[in-house]
Amino acid sequence: MIIEQILVTHMAVFCYLVADEKTREGVLIDPAGDHEAIESVVAKHGITIRYIINTHGHFDHTSGNDYWMKKTGASLLIHEADARKLGSLTSRFFSRTMGGKTSPPPQMTLKDGDVIHVGTGQLRVIETPGHSAGSICLYMPGHIFTGDTLFTEGMGRTDLPDGSMKKIMESIRNKILSLPDNTVIWPGHHYGRYPTSTVKEQKGYYR
Repeated sequence: MIIEQILVTHMAVFCYLVADEKTREGVLIDPAGDHEAIESVVAKHGITIRYIINTHGHFDHTSGNDYWMKKTGASLLIHEADARKLGSLTSRFFSRTMGGKTSPPPQMTLKDGDVIHVGTGQLRVIETPGHSAGSICLYMPGHIFTGDTLFTEGMGRTDLPDGSMKKIMESIRNKILSLPDNTVIWPGHHYGRYPTSTVKEQKGYYR
């Protein structure tokens, strides 16, 4: 599988291209903005984007949805508990400050255990509430895309209305850190010294 980590916007969001080398089909995870930067990576690999996946519904991760849906015809996927955030007044306003537009509604909502096919590969949805009620991680053997649940040195904020410190700690300890030690963690922001980590490394912070 092809994995490209793309740093976008002044909020240091990581967008990800995940694609199958054989079929050249792929997904974009959290295409927040800086469309030209993302386009150059997609074009470099000659990828057809089938899905746009949001790890949660906050504007800093969703402000590029409208652009990429129109450009590629891809379907938008988000957890059912965060779908309503896409059309909120707050999202509409702040998406424009990011150079994007209000996100259209999703074509499909996700829940724990759902499988998203990426060519001959697949991503499994893991519900990880805490940063938001509908926060998810996306797992395939050896790799997990953690959104704002877990960074390389820290976690997402929990002081928003549907955030919970108790739930995010349960998500990190019971769902992410229970994966094999060599699993690479691909976070939703570049907020640490390093752009990636591993489950083994993160266990040192969350014993």
